[in-house]
Amino acid sequence: MADKKQQLVLSIIDFLNQSIDDGTVKQDDREGLEVAIQCIGEAFGVDPSDDKQRQRLDIKPAKLQTIFDVFLKTRDKVVSSPASTSTPSAPSAETKAKAEKHKQTGNTHMTVKKYDDAIDAYTKAIALDSANPVYYSNRAAAYASKGDHASAILDSEKAIEVDPKFVKAYSRLGHAQYTLGDYKAAAAAFKKGVELDPTNANLKSGLQNAMDRLPSEDDDDGPPPLVPEGDIPLSNSRAGPGAGAAGLGGMADMFRNMGGMGGAGGMPDLASLMNNPMMMQMAQQMMANGGMERLMSNPNVANMMNRMQSGGAAPSMEELMADPELRNL
Repeated sequence: MADKKQQLVLSIIDFLNQSIDDGTVKQDDREGLEVAIQCIGEAFGVDPSDDKQRQRLDIKPAKLQTIFDVFLKTRDKVVSSPASTSTPSAPSAETKAKAEKHKQTGNTHMTVKKYDDAIDAYTKAIALDSANPVYYSNRAAAYASKGDHASAILDSEKAIEVDPKFVKAYSRLGHAQYTLGDYKAAAAAFKKGVELDPTNANLKSGLQNAMDRLPSEDDDDGPPPLVPEGDIPLSNSRAGPGAGAAGLGGMADMFRNMGGMGGAGGMPDLASLMNNPMMMQMAQQMMANGGMERLMSNPNVANMMNRMQSGGAAPSMEELMADPELRNL
């Protein structure tokens, strides 16, 4: 299951647990909600008490509520500002100067960690000159400084939209995505920044850190292939050579643990069979067409094995051939 889905599920579970703890949910509804939380976690394979899994999926310091708030703000802006077919006129020199003053005010607030005041100042600068990517980038830094990384992502992306070659925005974007645990997106942002500025040490460091956190195979939750790459299956066979040899090796170990069969009862030595290429090919074909499954489910075979484990003699070739099913494998 993709990490992003599990991140969302963990965020929902945390929100519901917080609603129980802070009294948002009535006492009478608690038990039902707790059962629902457990069912949601089990359905998506998310265990909030698993520290290792939580470290991988947690989006802190962001919360589901803050991300939803950003969505509402963005939607409201889109609704209240319908797209215009005309190109906005460039601000005058005087307007740009006023915008720069607001930016400087925002920078001053940032130095004394008054992040909300800095955001207000940068917002005023953007209102006067929305074509300057620096204002969006600076406001992204203010959002990130107060822990609102979701808003920092929006402003970083807006800065890139205004000027795709503005390197600082890729650094802001990568940092915010990395902090929220989206290492793949963070690596992509840092990589683009490095392409624009190959000597930027911060971007290189961010890219390396993000790459180090990526899984070796993205979203690969499935089992490995039955036939290793490069192996060619035998004709009329559903399993590769490696699979047959491995299975036969397991049989050899089983017989050795039971005391061996070397030459007993007229049977050939099993080690010699293992080293015979023709016998190996026959065994592989038998495993591929289901013969091995039929062999292991045969009650006569089970009785023979039990007899050997109890110290009895190994079956003779005549005894094996007397069983029609064994004879036709």
